[in-house]
Amino acid sequence: MATQKEVKNRINSVKNIRKITRAMEMVAAARLRRAEQRIDRMRPYAQSIRRMTRRVADAAGPGGNRVALLQQREDVKRVGIVLVTGDRGLAGSFNTQIIRAGTQLQRELEEERKGISYFVVGRRGNSALSFRGEHIEGSFTGFTDQPAFANAREIGDRLTSAYVDEEVDRVELIYNRYVSPLTQYVRRHTLLPLQEAEVFGEGVPEPEEPDYPELEEAHRRAEWLYEPEPEDALRELFRVYVNLSVYRALLESAASELGARMTAMRSAAENAGEMIDRLTLEMNRVRQAEITQEILEVVGGAEALGSG
Repeated sequence: MATQKEVKNRINSVKNIRKITRAMEMVAAARLRRAEQRIDRMRPYAQSIRRMTRRVADAAGPGGNRVALLQQREDVKRVGIVLVTGDRGLAGSFNTQIIRAGTQLQRELEEERKGISYFVVGRRGNSALSFRGEHIEGSFTGFTDQPAFANAREIGDRLTSAYVDEEVDRVELIYNRYVSPLTQYVRRHTLLPLQEAEVFGEGVPEPEEPDYPELEEAHRRAEWLYEPEPEDALRELFRVYVNLSVYRALLESAASELGARMTAMRSAAENAGEMIDRLTLEMNRVRQAEITQEILEVVGGAEALGSG
């Protein structure tokens, strides 16, 4: 049986851990609110870009099909998988569920005899795939807790170049979609080609009613003049849209990581409290046993002296 001092040291250790987990929970909660605000500020811009891209694509007509990012490959030989993980741990299953989704997609594609190219955001994803012996085509680390649009542009330009240069024939993006501090789920969608992406396919729904219906109606009736030509403008808009899609994934992932860490640290603090209660009971039992042992020793000594 452990001594009273040993149990007391364990209690102090668990108390220190509880202080750390509570502090990490509070920090994550404070930063989560700012992350939510960044997502809210980005959404109107993303919706405007989608509407503008569709409008320019309609104006470009058949010429828009010549844009490389819009062209679908009939024979998909290699697929780029983009995993958005975090740079740090202590966030529950936040990182593991992304890695699990990526490896599951890899198995499905290998069964279809397609090659795989990994592009990984975050140190956790990079270390996990490197440990498994996977080749990582592109690695992006050091910014997952506070991503900037410049980081998204770097990733988006790399993916765009890989698609245009035919290094990959399709790009799949996997990240954690933020719903609430308690709820994050893995989301996967096709980033390239854009014919299969959210800009033309089924993605985040537009608002049911426009904020300014008269202005929307005027836009539909107006005759638009483009400089440069719609096809040229479309190329730049597509690049912006790819970068914006990556940026949204980074922001969603950052908020999801903070929510997952806040929840995990709260659970850890609660578990530490329960362990402290159990150890306190154990220490009381040990103290009682030591006192009983001392009483027995005193009684035994007194009997020995009396008999002598």
